[in-house]
Formats: sequence, C-alpha cells, structure tokens
Amino acid sequence: MRIVILGQAAFGEKVLAAILGLTEEVVGVFCPPDAPGRSNPLKQLADASHIPVFQPKKMRGPEVYETYARLQPDLNVMAFVTDIIPEAILNYPPCGTLQYHPSLLPKHRGGSAINWAIIHGETHTGLTIFWPDRGIDTGPILLQKEVEIGPEETTGSLYFNQLFPLGVAAIVEAILRVRAGTAPRIAQDESQATYEPLCTADRTRIDWEQSIDRVYNLIRGANPQPGAVTTFHGQPLKIFDSRKQSDASTGLQESLPGEVIAVEAEGFWVAVAGGRLLVQRVQPENSPKMKAVEFLAASGLKIGDRLGR
Repeated sequence: MRIVILGQAAFGEKVLAAILGLTEEVVGVFCPPDAPGRSNPLKQLADASHIPVFQPKKMRGPEVYETYARLQPDLNVMAFVTDIIPEAILNYPPCGTLQYHPSLLPKHRGGSAINWAIIHGETHTGLTIFWPDRGIDTGPILLQKEVEIGPEETTGSLYFNQLFPLGVAAIVEAILRVRAGTAPRIAQDESQATYEPLCTADRTRIDWEQSIDRVYNLIRGANPQPGAVTTFHGQPLKIFDSRKQSDASTGLQESLPGEVIAVEAEGFWVAVAGGRLLVQRVQPENSPKMKAVEFLAASGLKIGDRLGR
C-alpha cells in the first residue's frame, strides 16, 4: 500500500520508523512547520529515508489538497495530529484513514484524554485506533488496547511508558489488518461518550478544601503539562511532582487546608483534608521548574504559610 503519514514529534517519528519496517511504501509525510530552536524528528527521519516532506501551516486549502492528491495514497496514518484534517483528505484513500487516540473511545474524547483520565481518578484507560470522520474522535473503531493507571502514575509517565510504545505497535497491527482486509469498523456507543476540553492551566487550579485524593489526582493529571496551579503570597505557583500520605490520624485536623506543616530534604508537606501532600517540584511564575527545596530557599516559604490564599 501507498501510505501518507500525518503527524509530528517523537510519536510521529516512531510510527514512521515502524512502518518503514513493513513492506508498505510511505509516499509522503505531512507535519507542522519547524519551530525555531526545536528539532523535528519526524521530518529528519523522512528526509534521511528520502520521503517527500510537506509542512503547510494548515491542512485546509486547495493547494494542500492538490499536493496531497498527487501522491495517490491508498491509506492515511494520523500519528499525533493537532490540526483539523479536511474530509476530502480523510476520505481520499481507498483504504481510508487511521488515527491514534490515547483513550478507550468513546470515553475521553478531546485533546487531553490522558490528563482527564488521571484527574478523574480512573484506574484503567487505553488507546484506540479508529477511522476518523468529521466529528471529534467520533469515527468507527478498528482496535483498542487497555492499560492500567498506577496509583503514582502521571500523565507523562503513562504516555511515555505505556501509551506511546503500545500506540506505535497498535498502528502497525491496524495496518496489517487493513492489508489483510480484516480491519473492522465498529460504531462507537454514543450513550457512553464523554468529552473534555483541553487541560489548560485555568482548569487545573487546586482547591485545598477538597480531599487528599482529588488534589493528588489533579496534580498527577497536570504533570508535566500544564501543571496544577495554586498561589503563594498572591503569586501563581505550579505544582508538579508530589507524594500523598492519606491518614486522618496524623493530627492534621488542627491545620488549615493548604497550610505548610513540615519541611524536609525532599520538599515541604501541605495539609489537605484526609492527609498531607509532599510537594517535590514546582514552578513559580516566569521561572523554570525547580525542586521544592530550591523554591523554599528562594521564596522564604516556611511552616505556617498557606498556599492558595
């Protein structure tokens, strides 16, 4: 089959590398324009493999479609696509278009599926290879893989350790099914569908009045991006790495939610309903991420201070 890859970043690169190990022919790669000062691993591998690379600012537009159609692909593979792909391109190949999504559709449609699964405290999620249509993650399902969300899993660890490598393998499996003519099109159950918006900093503000589990899940789900947001002395402070201790018998009932109650080599402990939270990595406004102990030294934060006031 003649395949066009639409994608970006390391995931797109690994998908291209995996497809090059098959007997299919990759006839073109579409990826976003290069960002200043950043490498483009998908483009670099395509160039090294003598595959034509196209980098339109947007995939919509007659000139993009004309360039694409000249490649005469049999199959499209979407590997980490954030742009809107026109239906004319989705429907052009006789074998259709495959897309990777990091959830068990129809749950967690949208661009932040991994974040929200962790924020909601779920213990399982997965990935879906599906046939995209004009909706947002609404097309028929080809295959799915389930994974466990560990109690200390973050969005970063869940993606890079599980959903990334498993997703590359699942795309290869899907291509082989398409080649064999055994790729199903299973309609999504709309009664089970959920959709969440992008997980941005305005949606990850910590409410220290909530339970230890809800606060901890929010921090895990917002790590490494966009970070869980609180304040110190009225200035924004993002929290990333943390550890919880759920214990109602620690005497914390005398502490206020968000109060700094202890300091140690790994960071500082904050009182939360039902336990306490060890903050290990933070990011003050207009600063890089740093260890919590570095923030302690730079900010003057001390026992008795309260976050989020």
